[in-house]
Amino acid sequence: MNTADQYLKAIYLAQRIEDGPASTGTLADLLEVSPASVNEMIGKLEDRGLVDHEKYKGASLTDEGLGRAHDALQTYCIIERFLANVLEVEEYQDEARALESVIDDTVAERLDTIIDRPGECPDCFDADRDACERLEVGDGCAD
Repeated sequence: MNTADQYLKAIYLAQRIEDGPASTGTLADLLEVSPASVNEMIGKLEDRGLVDHEKYKGASLTDEGLGRAHDALQTYCIIERFLANVLEVEEYQDEARALESVIDDTVAERLDTIIDRPGECPDCFDADRDACERLEVGDGCAD
């Protein structure tokens, strides 16, 4: 997953939170970057046909962008579940965010064979809580 995929994932989640186009402010908050950085990346994603952007309304994923965002969120969920349930890492969300940008598809696929991921993943991801609604954390992990 690369930076573009992280933005696509954030747009996907922001659209679910806002029930419509993702605003620059929400994306900046989710990604912990400046609104100017969001605007710059939105322009690049729009040039690549992954996002439609309308000034003052926000960004919406195209069909191709939606597919990539879905894959990116699934990779995040795999990492999060592996860290929480297999390695019992207490700060699994912070670690998952750090790892999602450097892990490749092959590693994610192999991790997926180790974890017990629900079939509806990543649609069970709760954007408001910023966590999978079905993730059960062991005694060694705290949120």
